[in-house]
Amino acid sequence: MADGVKYVKLKENQAPLEKITAPGERYQSVDVPQPSPERFPDPEGEPWTTGIFECAQDTESCMMGLFCPCVLFGRNVAQVRDNCTWIAPCIFHAVYVEGGVALAAAFLAGLQSVLAPRTSGCILEVLVFGWMMSGLCTSTVRDSLEERYLLERWPCDACVVHSYAHWCAICQEHRELKARLAAGDADIPMIMLSPPPVQEMNAANVEVRAL
Repeated sequence: MADGVKYVKLKENQAPLEKITAPGERYQSVDVPQPSPERFPDPEGEPWTTGIFECAQDTESCMMGLFCPCVLFGRNVAQVRDNCTWIAPCIFHAVYVEGGVALAAAFLAGLQSVLAPRTSGCILEVLVFGWMMSGLCTSTVRDSLEERYLLERWPCDACVVHSYAHWCAICQEHRELKARLAAGDADIPMIMLSPPPVQEMNAANVEVRAL
């Protein structure tokens, strides 16, 4: 028996050797099991450099987020997205967020007592819906930041964070960008993954001949 060659005996339901006349029919194919490729776990998200309620660590962003959140939001967008200035997102934030807050404050201050209860309820529902939609739009910056630096979704989804802690969220995002840029980590981090080993089949080792 030659090295690396296996012989398989034909079964009763298989054709006898005398009836096999075509070239190549004397060889029987066998299934060679292939090992499954190695699976690599998904990379875990990196923690944020500061917590969402640690606004006092950066006095500049804290004061700007308190008195001019539209400007801070515009700067965050300009740093996260390429070919984008801070003016357009600043105007968007001023109209939808600050404008919505001013309208809600005016409604709670005096309009509620003047309008009918049904009308007041409809206006309140519209204000709440507008606030949730603004949180959905402003959370795209946080999503881009988490995807760019592989940050963990903490404490929850970006849309929920901006809906219930919007001012703290934009301050945290500004601190994160400031820390990343100061550390020279502006580029997307690269994760090196080893490819699975190449499976090679040697014809001399898998050749099977019929008796």
